[in-house]
Amino acid sequence: MDLIWDGSPQATWTLILAHGAGAPLHSEYMQYFAQRLANQGIQVGRFNFPYMVKAIATQRRRPPDRAPELLAAWQEIIERVRARLASDQRLAIGGKSMGGRIASMSTHHDGVDALVCLGYPFHPPAKKDKLRIEHLADIKVPTIILQGERDNFGTREEVRGYRLPRKIKVRWLNDGDHSFKPRQRSGVTQTENWDTAIGSIIEFLSGG
Repeated sequence: MDLIWDGSPQATWTLILAHGAGAPLHSEYMQYFAQRLANQGIQVGRFNFPYMVKAIATQRRRPPDRAPELLAAWQEIIERVRARLASDQRLAIGGKSMGGRIASMSTHHDGVDALVCLGYPFHPPAKKDKLRIEHLADIKVPTIILQGERDNFGTREEVRGYRLPRKIKVRWLNDGDHSFKPRQRSGVTQTENWDTAIGSIIEFLSGG
């Protein structure tokens, strides 16, 4: 798995972002977040899970690997990145949707200092009873979830009832869907929501 880097190797914080189930590391969403965060002083690394590497090579869509394979990929990435960082540099992991969910199950590895989830999939769409939150209580590192208010993987009203651990911060994006895209009548744009999310990540990693 290759890592694509944005930002300075000397940055205090390094953030590794994994993609969601359907779009690779070069998607507009992933590139926007990586480049804007890098412009704000965060070193950002992106990678494709092995199934996505195969999908790109064969030009055929593939479903995500099972959780054990995805978790193993995250472990490998964490170990590789931590080994190249100095002892005083800090490491955050996270990603979009599925990538962030698997990251949230990988925070126990040595050297992980924070978790950043972009559109956390609290449940599959239309399956609100199949929650993916039990393990969140075991996370020991500071955590932020950026979530669209209309996200069909977990709306603001739904998440309010989950009683998430206090150490998990949730930042809501105005009228946003799973990619933070609002409806036109909301008065905000997707880019504005993306920039709000980026500002929240910077504040979070800065200790705000």
